[in-house]
Order: sequence, then structure tokens, then C-alpha cells
Amino acid sequence: MQNISVCVYCGSRAGTKPEYTDQAQALGRDIADRGWRLVYGAGDVGLMGTVARATQSAGGDTFGVIPTHLVRAEAGKTDLTRYVVTENMHERKKVMFMNADAIVVMPGGAGSMDEFFEVLTWAQLDLHAKPIVLMNVSGYWDPLIALIDHMIEMGFADASLTGLFHVTTSAQMTLETLSNATA
Repeated sequence: MQNISVCVYCGSRAGTKPEYTDQAQALGRDIADRGWRLVYGAGDVGLMGTVARATQSAGGDTFGVIPTHLVRAEAGKTDLTRYVVTENMHERKKVMFMNADAIVVMPGGAGSMDEFFEVLTWAQLDLHAKPIVLMNVSGYWDPLIALIDHMIEMGFADASLTGLFHVTTSAQMTLETLSNATA
């Protein structure tokens, strides 16, 4: 299996269910165990910090990207393998995307949704063919999946949109999906 860089979009908060943290720990550990690299938002808070610390604890390579204005708010994690500070959010997303072979979207807030829809739109426009995985831990993304189905049903998106991303429910399922998609 080739070494790949996995961009993980996730919350700067831990959320209300312990399963979110459990799966972030499992994802980080499993990324490291496969010899893959974690690319993420460089924060040391919430699920972001959890996935990074788990990757580091398992001996994995970490690449974090954070905009100047969030270094304090998200507690910029400077002990990563590579730590990049950008001028703004647009630059952050660009650097993260360009340094990744695959995208995983864990539970998160508006920022995670923004990142998901941006890479999904780019895939829809044939600007990339990187695998996108929506990690639906404990049904977190069910309303989002229903919204996408609704957009299709109402004629604002083609049914092919759902074929541009995979839905998984666990770190293990996510890594298996990525292994198959990048083989």
C-alpha cells in the first residue's frame, strides 16, 4: 500500500458524544499505523487536537496548517512534524487540500461543512478526483445526507452528486474505504 496523505476536517470542539472523541483517536492511530500522513487544521483543541495527538502517539507524520488569526483560539499545535501558519482561511484550505491525497470529514461545525462542500463542489466540477469520506459517527451527518438527497429530489443537484463521496461510520471503515479508493 502506498503512503498517502489524509486531510481530516473536523471540529475544534469535542462535541457531546464520547464516540466522536473515540473515533478521532482511532482515526489518528490508524493513519499512523498505516504509515500515512495526517493533514489537518493544526489546532490542539476539540477533535482536531485529538486526532493529531493520537497520530503522534502512534509515531505518525503530522502536517498542520493554521491561519494567523486562529493560532491562539485553536491553540496552534507547534510540535507537529510540519506546522504551517497562513495569512487567512482561504490559504489554509488551499494548502491542506494541495497536500492531501484523500479527504475525511469527521463531525464538526460550520467550518467542517464549508470544507466538505468546497471539496465536493470541486469534485462535481471535475477539478479533482480525490476520495472524499464523510465519517458519519453515531449518525452525526444524517441531516446533511438528507439535505443532499433533498437537493437532488428538488432538482438542484444531479443524482451523481452522492457518488462523489463515501459515507462511513467508523475509523476502521474509513481507512478501509480509503485503502480501496487509493489502490
